[in-house]
Amino acid sequence: MSVYKIIELVGSSEVSWEDAAKQAITTASKTLKDLRIAEVVSQDLKIEDGKVIIYRTRLKVSFRYKEE
Repeated sequence: MSVYKIIELVGSSEVSWEDAAKQAITTASKTLKDLRIAEVVSQDLKIEDGKVIIYRTRLKVSFRYKEE
């Protein structure tokens, strides 16, 4: 039987929402082990002078909880 912990992450990118999600996972995977599933919760944009400058993606990410 497995137990998973779920956390929320927000990634940002100047390129796309997909890239923002990838940035969040790439960064989190440096310290969190055994990442399993990521669910996109929401997406938003930062706008300046009528132009999109940042894409943001909020994710729920699960990883296996390991007892020590």
